[in-house]
Parts: sequence; C-alpha cells; structure tokens
Amino acid sequence: MDRGKIRKLECKARWVRKKVLEMAVKAGAGHVAPAFSCTEIITALHYDNIMNFDPKNPEWPDRDRFILSKGQAAIALYAVLADLGFFPVDELMTFTCDGSRLGGHTEDTIPGVEAFTGSLGHGLSIGAGLALAAKMDDKKYISFVLMGDGECHEGSVWEAAMFSAQHKLNNLIVIIDHNGLSATDCLENYLEVEPLNKKWEAFGWETVIVDGHSFNDLCSVLSKDSCSRFSKPLVIIALTTKGKGVSFMENSPIWHYRIPVGEELVIAQKELSCEK
Repeated sequence: MDRGKIRKLECKARWVRKKVLEMAVKAGAGHVAPAFSCTEIITALHYDNIMNFDPKNPEWPDRDRFILSKGQAAIALYAVLADLGFFPVDELMTFTCDGSRLGGHTEDTIPGVEAFTGSLGHGLSIGAGLALAAKMDDKKYISFVLMGDGECHEGSVWEAAMFSAQHKLNNLIVIIDHNGLSATDCLENYLEVEPLNKKWEAFGWETVIVDGHSFNDLCSVLSKDSCSRFSKPLVIIALTTKGKGVSFMENSPIWHYRIPVGEELVIAQKELSCEK
C-alpha cells in the first residue's frame, strides 16, 4: 500500500482518538479504551474507499451496511461520521448530554448508523439478515459487522454464524476486534475463545488474521478485489490492543469505562499528540 496513503489514514486515526478523548472528558462518560482498540478498523472502512456510502443521502438503498455490534465503541464511530459530513462536527460535544441524540451506544436515529447496538451478540444476526436480503433482492451491497472478541461468548453469535454459512453469504464480512479483554478481565482468565480462527472455520467461514492497527493489513484484506475471491462469509480476526495509544490504558481491564482525569489526562493528551 502507498506510504503516503497510509500516513493520511494514520493521521486520521490520531484525530479520531483525540476527539474520542475530548468527547469523553467533556461528557464524563464513554468507553474510551474499547473505542481506541478499533479506531484503525473503523477508519480504514470509512476512509479508504472500502465501503460505498453517501453522507448527503444516508438511506441510499445501494449503500454498504456497517453494523457496530460492539456498540460501546459508538464514540469513535460518531467522530468518523461527523467528520465525513453525516451530521455537524460541533454536535460531537453533546455526546451523552441531556437532549443529545448521541448516546453511549449507537442508535439508528443517527445519520449513518444502521442499527441500535450495544446489547452484545445481536449485530451479526442483523448483518446476516441484511446480507441475505441483498442476495434475495439481487443487490450488490456488502454488510460489514464489527464485533468484540468477548462478544463471541454469546450463543446468538454462533447461531448467526451457522445461518450465514448455510446461505453462503459471501457478501457478509465480520471483523473481530480481538484485544483479549472484556469488561473486567482477560478472556483467558474466565472463558477462553481460542483458537478463534479454527472455531469460525469449523462453522463454515473463510478466516483471515491481521494486525488490527496496521492499515496495510486492514486495507489489503478489506479491498473489494480481495473480498470478491471468497465464496463463503469472511471473518477477519484483527489482533488489537485495548486502549491503544495511551500507555497506562493499554491491556488494562480497569480502563473499559474509566475516563482519565488530572495527571492521567495530561499524559493521555501528550501521548496521543505524539502517537505514531
């Protein structure tokens, strides 16, 4: 991938993380660390001509669908959607305030948001239904679903996985934000999901493992030419770091919902300004 293009995407990801922190601090709410782990994934999907969409016409019938199943990362998606023109950037600072439409989890009343998510385990079912509808209607749009790895504990995920393979939904792409942490602990300490790729393969999916913070990896596997070669639904297991970009947040379960204050905030702002 062209290095200049990668630098632009990296710059955009830095902006998203800074905006996420700013919004969360202003609101005193928000899942910062879970948003940081999937920042590159959301950025790649929306800024590298991977998905077809129109900010001026959010309900365009032929748009690709993006389901943020891990709805706790809504704050990052809001920043991207506002930057793209789905709604004013100034509105970001109303996040979770009284009367704001920008809640802690995504809601489909927000332009650019396809589904109300955050009750984990439902996003894949929605994405599978949309993908099947596209095939039945002879439409070319693709359904993308971004899930968390802890979300793979949910039985509804595997029901939808079987359904998708049964119907050969090769217009369905799942990206798993595989950071190894859930809300309170490391997955391996209470319910291990490994070998995650083998599980999905056993359910009839194509599987690819990538560095979830590498735009080169993400954009290569998500490109339309790359995806078109598969005859099955595709799951991309993106290896990520929860809290990516802020040293004291990285790989620390206690930062699932905490907001930095005082000296923590100063450190976080400095590190995000210097993030490479």
